[in-house]
Amino acid sequence: MVKKNQNGSTEIAGRNFNANDYQKNDALSSGLATTHEQVSDTYMEGVIETNDLNEQE
Repeated sequence: MVKKNQNGSTEIAGRNFNANDYQKNDALSSGLATTHEQVSDTYMEGVIETNDLNEQE
């Protein structure tokens, strides 16, 4: 006997961010939009590397 997926988790797991998620009101779209914004901000910020002026080689 094959169990039916009652909660649709396989569809949720396969879902990717779409720009329209910013305008939607459901929890999944809101979560994807928020996560996309956080990742985008982190990627754009990057890493600031500086040379230590006290170290002399």
